[in-house]
Amino acid sequence: MNIRNVAIIAHVDHGKTTLVDGMLKQTHTFRYNEVQMQQATILDSYDLEREKGITILAKNTAVIYKNTKINIIDTPGHADFGGEVERIIHMADGALLVVDASEGPLPQTQFVLEQALRAHLRVIVVINKIDRSDARPREVLKETENLFLRLVDSADHLDFPVLYAVGRQGKAWNSLPDDISQKGSLDALFEAILANIPNPPADAADKPFKMLVSSLDFDPHKGTYAIGKISQGSIKAKQMVVLLDENEKAGEYRIDQVFTSKGLKRIEVERGTTGDIVAVTGKSDVSIGQTIADPADPTGFPKITLEEPTLKIILSANTSPLAGLEGTYGTARQLHQRLIQEKKTNIGLTIEQNSGGSSFAVSGRGELHLAILLETLRREGYEMQVGKPEVIVKKINNETCEPYEEVIIEIGREFVGIISEELGKRRAQLLDTYTNATGVTKMLYKISSKNLLGFRGDILTKTRGNGVFATRFTGYFPSVPKIPKLRNGVLIASETGKSSGYALTTVQERGRALIGPGVPVYEGMIIGINNRHEDIDINVCKTKKLTNIHSANADIAIQLDSPMALSLEQCLDFIEDDELLEITPKNLRLRKQYLSNVDRVRAKRQNG
Repeated sequence: MNIRNVAIIAHVDHGKTTLVDGMLKQTHTFRYNEVQMQQATILDSYDLEREKGITILAKNTAVIYKNTKINIIDTPGHADFGGEVERIIHMADGALLVVDASEGPLPQTQFVLEQALRAHLRVIVVINKIDRSDARPREVLKETENLFLRLVDSADHLDFPVLYAVGRQGKAWNSLPDDISQKGSLDALFEAILANIPNPPADAADKPFKMLVSSLDFDPHKGTYAIGKISQGSIKAKQMVVLLDENEKAGEYRIDQVFTSKGLKRIEVERGTTGDIVAVTGKSDVSIGQTIADPADPTGFPKITLEEPTLKIILSANTSPLAGLEGTYGTARQLHQRLIQEKKTNIGLTIEQNSGGSSFAVSGRGELHLAILLETLRREGYEMQVGKPEVIVKKINNETCEPYEEVIIEIGREFVGIISEELGKRRAQLLDTYTNATGVTKMLYKISSKNLLGFRGDILTKTRGNGVFATRFTGYFPSVPKIPKLRNGVLIASETGKSSGYALTTVQERGRALIGPGVPVYEGMIIGINNRHEDIDINVCKTKKLTNIHSANADIAIQLDSPMALSLEQCLDFIEDDELLEITPKNLRLRKQYLSNVDRVRAKRQNG
């Protein structure tokens, strides 16, 4: 059987996972009575992926079309998960670059295309969502061609086929259709894959087995799966192999089982052949980037190189007065073991244990990358506390440099002033701006990652969730001064107990509450946002003294606004240097690093 290995790459929310849904369904990968036939975003099986509507983990599936096996690798579209793209691209021989017919190429479009061209993949461009009322496929194609012109280093890369699609309807065309309501299918897409994505070279089948480990999976019964594309030769159960760190031997073992993909299922096979993507078992301590090879040819592939992390948080065991009440795992040792396990598959992370062993510096690609890790841990029953995210600086030519990002914002004309004012405060540099015929303004800024922290949450609030906001890491540049504190002060609980509706009326008069009545609080816990810039201590546990029947019923008439609920990402954006975020499976609590007012005053004096 012929084989094609194709990666689906795109900016977040440009429709690639929906396109994969159509490819799975139209090749009859599922029976008509299987649940997947009625399901959307089939490959996004991870709970957080479904909740956030984004792909987080790269994953592969396989379909059969005209006696050809097409291995499809769905990759994340958010810049924070670039490590997934960088490692998974090695399994592909070609790529479908999916671009939204309205939004056009965005920052992550450039990143994933750079990765594909660097790996010398044959690219097929798919202009998707041409059914949008604001679709502009011809202009988007020109923008995509200009992107190729900026990135390619070979004229061959400029010769790419273009298709037009409505992914959610499972339709694709070789040219822009006059009527998208007509019946259609994805046959044009499948035919383009067969015609343009190369088959594995025939001569590689006769060489000794070799495979780069691009991904790992774990099973309580079968152990560790090492997943990758067979670059040459074949592999079968009970075959002896060597494990290599590039050309250095790291071990020798016997393969237990060999699996390939069929739809969403992993099926055991007698033999894996050249070009196929397989999962093999037999050794628990395999790492992504290692090579599995036949002992007859003990030479490995170069290790996968990744861009360095740009943001870090200090994570430690929960030390609040409520620690241990809501989680299953909370000790520093348990956190360390779980982080080491995470590092095996989440190679974009770096984890360092600080002196004393009670806290860990966890570094990643951005706020979302780190927030997803923390959310995953809390859902598994872990308690922890984290400090304000910090950018990672480095010395370049004896000069202190920090990460910078390119920010693209597409927003209605009425919000342009808000965006300009907010990014002006953050010392961003406007590189380009224009307004299209529909009144949508596209703005391109360059800004330090340090001054961008917190912007996402602020701007979503001020623009009521309108517009498109995307970033791309552009490199390290000389550091700029830190911007002054932009956030208002906070309201801090001065007593330990349970909040009362009566006391929360005081909070409501001074600002916005983060909690409702009847909530356990402790001294030093942040319970609201002040209307002013200073912090204020408030007793939210006091109740009204009952002197007669009328006052006893007075609380019934208390009208409280709904408390402001912050997501984990918003909490990370919100906290300042002297604050912590307490994370448990049941709650997110904001607190001061020093809980008592005396300790906070003393710390402030010591720090000047």
